[in-house]
Amino acid sequence: MTVHVDFEPIGRRGNCPAGGTLLDCARQLGVDLVNLCGGVGSCGRCKVQVLEGPVSELTPKEQELLTPQEVAEGYRLACRTVPLGACKVRVPPESLTAPQRTQVEGEDIPVTPEPLVETYLVTLEPPTLDDLCADAERLREALAQQHGVVAPGVDLTALRQMPGFLRDEDWRVRVAVREGEIVALLAADARPLGLAVDLGTTKVAAYLVDLETGQTLAAQGFMNPQIAYGEDLIARMSIAQQGPAQAALLQELVIKGLNQAAAEMCAQVSAAPGDIVEAVIVGNTAMHHLLVRLPVQQLSHAPYVPAIASAMDIKARDLGLDIAAGGYAHLLPNIAGYVGADHVSMLLAVDIAQAEGVVLALDIGTNTEICLANHGQMTSLSCASGPAFEGAHIKHGMRAANGAIERLRLEGDQIEYQTIGGAPAVGLCGSGILDTLAQLYLAGVVDASGRMSDEHPRVRCLNATREFVLISEEEQGDNRPAITFTQKDVRELQLAKGAMRTGIQVLLEAHGLVEEDIDQVIIAGAFGTYIDVASAIVIGMLPSLPLERFRQVGNAAGMGAKMALISRRKRAEAQDLARRVGYIELASVPGFSRKFSQAMRLGQ
Repeated sequence: MTVHVDFEPIGRRGNCPAGGTLLDCARQLGVDLVNLCGGVGSCGRCKVQVLEGPVSELTPKEQELLTPQEVAEGYRLACRTVPLGACKVRVPPESLTAPQRTQVEGEDIPVTPEPLVETYLVTLEPPTLDDLCADAERLREALAQQHGVVAPGVDLTALRQMPGFLRDEDWRVRVAVREGEIVALLAADARPLGLAVDLGTTKVAAYLVDLETGQTLAAQGFMNPQIAYGEDLIARMSIAQQGPAQAALLQELVIKGLNQAAAEMCAQVSAAPGDIVEAVIVGNTAMHHLLVRLPVQQLSHAPYVPAIASAMDIKARDLGLDIAAGGYAHLLPNIAGYVGADHVSMLLAVDIAQAEGVVLALDIGTNTEICLANHGQMTSLSCASGPAFEGAHIKHGMRAANGAIERLRLEGDQIEYQTIGGAPAVGLCGSGILDTLAQLYLAGVVDASGRMSDEHPRVRCLNATREFVLISEEEQGDNRPAITFTQKDVRELQLAKGAMRTGIQVLLEAHGLVEEDIDQVIIAGAFGTYIDVASAIVIGMLPSLPLERFRQVGNAAGMGAKMALISRRKRAEAQDLARRVGYIELASVPGFSRKFSQAMRLGQ
């Protein structure tokens, strides 16, 4: 038995199994609703408006999280609402995980290509009744004679394809060899390609690279499809622990996205996915484990120990990746349960091991990884900065999509702002949220403790909560709601800011340093690329240092993945980095609660 659900204005509609929630229907029909909690009804972000049709009764959780006006207008939480018949549902913009700026740009550092997989053009004499040498032996002999390459191993899948391919290509082929193993046969005119992937919790950045030249041929960013099952790692790990089928589902979502991206990038350069002979994938430890379908239960509880920390080489086909027959996926090493291969990759890209003086490197996200390099001695930690920087848990927060306020200034009583795409404002993305708090602090609307004053004409009290009106209902027009910044939003930012600043302080103390000793601050990641560093300094999220000491480097983790893909030397450096970097478990630091409480104060 099914029910027909129509999601507007997206234009997605279809029949869904009866008894499922509107969130289940949205997932089936490809409507990406925000659901920070994984659909358990605690975040209140999957709001939809039921326009037509019967649905289940309002639940107590919805009565708690929806305003009386929203209830009167037909708003419901998709994860708590079951369609009882054909219905039409409107999805407001703030409830959609709209495609954000998926950061693929970064400081591309030239690296001399020396890939692990090398290719050799060989021409074979076809067999005759007088020459009955088997195909594999004939190929190995040609490799040895024409290139001096000994390759005793042949991948089984590549071997299965070999007889037909040699004959189809008239005995002239390009042979891909990895550490003495023939992993693929390519057409004589094919370019050997590599795939580098930064597998983030929120976004995925993929790069198609020419392994012979090191040139990036195409790049693509897309939202991590696992978001449909929870925006934070805890929710996803909880789902994976429900059983093998759920763990497989999460893994298959990512693989499907990677295969689609690889196929689309190959089409852009007139190549085929089979020309990709090697992949390098980096991600945090939890994403790494979910990708390989390793147990994650031990990552959810102290002491947060990964199943494996060392680098892994896995046949790509065992992950479901559609690349060359015997191609491998190389996963860079992890450091600890919450400091993963993406951190190692970022450190590789910024060449932190060779940095002079004192360098602080941050990759800002839901979990912010921080490394302090003190004249070559490196220590890292992870702090749970939370999803506030990406707009989550902020009343009018949203992802960096069209219409998100990304820059904001307060001039007296007037608000000046800029939205992504120049579209009408619908909410605040991370950089706009940071600017807003900085401007309110500078204007004295919010004090160092985070308390919002009621003396500014734009401050009002709604449902016993103070909020600063950025754009009023009148300014919005067309009966659109006001965009505000609430006292609760201030507290959310204080928590994120406090976590980061505590991490920085702990690292400095571990090395016997103070903030003034820092020679350079490197800021990586999509959020870090777009923030106004001055705003971050104003609220005390970053140390109060001269602006020239800060460097924003974009997606350094993706750049590091590319470096490890095209250079065996850089891959070895990544292994060495993971061994050399010390690790501090932040929660175990003496006096952590006191340090965190102090770090929550604004302006310091």
